[in-house]
Amino acid sequence: MKKIVFITGTNSGFGYLTAKRCAAEGYTVYATIRDAKTRNAERAQELSAIENINIVDLDVTDGAAVKNAISEIISKEGQLDVVVNNAGYFGGGLAEAYTEDDFEKMLNVHVKGPWRVIKSSLPQMRKQGEGLIINISSGLGRFSAPFMTVYNSAKFAIEGLSEGLHYEVRPFGVDVAIIQPGAFPTEIFGKSTYGSDTSIIPEYSDLAKIPDQIGEGMGKMFESMKPDPQMVPDAIVHLIKTPKGERPLRTVVDRMTGEYIETANKQVKIQYDNFVTAFGMQDVLK
Repeated sequence: MKKIVFITGTNSGFGYLTAKRCAAEGYTVYATIRDAKTRNAERAQELSAIENINIVDLDVTDGAAVKNAISEIISKEGQLDVVVNNAGYFGGGLAEAYTEDDFEKMLNVHVKGPWRVIKSSLPQMRKQGEGLIINISSGLGRFSAPFMTVYNSAKFAIEGLSEGLHYEVRPFGVDVAIIQPGAFPTEIFGKSTYGSDTSIIPEYSDLAKIPDQIGEGMGKMFESMKPDPQMVPDAIVHLIKTPKGERPLRTVVDRMTGEYIETANKQVKIQYDNFVTAFGMQDVLK
């Protein structure tokens, strides 16, 4: 059976690799790129030349555009099987340097954006009696490392959205899954943003230098361990191929620090099941 796969943020990084990997599997891919006819036209043309890939010019912060794009795909294809919420950007530096607008932008892209896609996709998936929603989180959605605090908070939020929704829609045959990647050498770090209130930086003295030191340390780690970003799209395809109802809520993709995330996930799952059972919702665990 053919599969219709909708992927956000395919201009670079995991989204770009996932679009190509899914197309190679024979899936019909709708790959979203912001400004696909202007500043990102070259990448859009490259992907559109690949068999099975269709480019959708879309900004996930535009609710009406998201709704229209997904409606058009469903109208054309008659189905929507997989959604991969990947669009995002990295934010580092001092948390206090982030303005309210900076924080709102982070949440708008990483949390509200996926919710817009989910909200527009769920009616069709429930109607079909099956579907898969994959949200790209991070190991930093489980532990909040300093000097990445605002970014982490957005990933914590998408974890919370995904976890509750996983149990709400599973009775309809719809799976919600989280991918927790570690650090990989993709374009995301070359597009890092920082808080725009730079007036606060001198007050932090030497602490303000730590984000640069983190970047240097990460570069050395990439050189020595050579983590392959292709692991993420491979994990996504594995989830797609796994039968519905058997897909895990969380999948860690991280050979460097993933052991810590795996351990935390297992321990939290035990206590989560106890919590849900205590509130009389044990049936959702089945």
